[in-house]
Amino acid sequence: MPTGATIGSAAEWGSAPDRGAVGQSRSIAAVERAMDVLLLFGRSGQADLGVTEIATALGLTKAAVHRILTALRSRDLIVLDPTTHRYALGHAAVALGRAYLARTDLRTAAGPELRGLSDLTGETATLSLRRGDTRLHVDQAVPDQEVRLELDVGVPYPLHAGGPSKAFLAFLDDVQISAYLCRRRLARVTDRTITDPVRLRAEIASIRSLGYSTSYGECRTGAASIAAPVFGHDCRVAAVIGVSGPEDRFRPDTVDATEALLAATARISDQLGYRAA
Repeated sequence: MPTGATIGSAAEWGSAPDRGAVGQSRSIAAVERAMDVLLLFGRSGQADLGVTEIATALGLTKAAVHRILTALRSRDLIVLDPTTHRYALGHAAVALGRAYLARTDLRTAAGPELRGLSDLTGETATLSLRRGDTRLHVDQAVPDQEVRLELDVGVPYPLHAGGPSKAFLAFLDDVQISAYLCRRRLARVTDRTITDPVRLRAEIASIRSLGYSTSYGECRTGAASIAAPVFGHDCRVAAVIGVSGPEDRFRPDTVDATEALLAATARISDQLGYRAA
């Protein structure tokens, strides 16, 4: 070593890496706080939020919230109303949500849930979509049983006939339900199809209360089913998941079936961006 050359102490050698680690940790913490603020807007159910509300909800100081909001505003993730001095999601945040929803295919999201329901119940699980005054199965998971229901994919059924149909009808708004009942005669698909508007309205009230519908031979003779809605980010019914089986074997209103179905539809709704009010 040249004469007069010195080296730092062990503590000095460790100081630069230590400072780097501390700085990195602080940067990560700042990013996490910013994400917490952004996510709060998504789950709050309010159109806008004030600094005090954000600080209270997340346990942050108002100064910290101001800094975070300033950073988010610089990227158009948050916007400030100059009149009310409240903040709302910006167009960049909306674009992120739309990009996610564009990649979220209903069949992809529902596929594992259909298989899980079919395995659990030993019956056929279905995904249905609404088309105007009708609904149709677009996918199904069939159990490995000798006696089983295989349903017709793509065949339309009226919204008052069967479990999946009634799950769509029940969660329309009251104006849409009244319009449906007024503009058509309630056709009888089987001898158990509900065709009395008064009785159907009572059924709708029950479905709304329970969160699911059941059917015993109302759409297909000898078939029993249970169905529940999947909600989208706009709080409207995006699809219906159902489980169907032979009526002499499948009891759709058992606790296991209802709990499994409602848990499945809740998970799919969550993937579609639905947040309950």
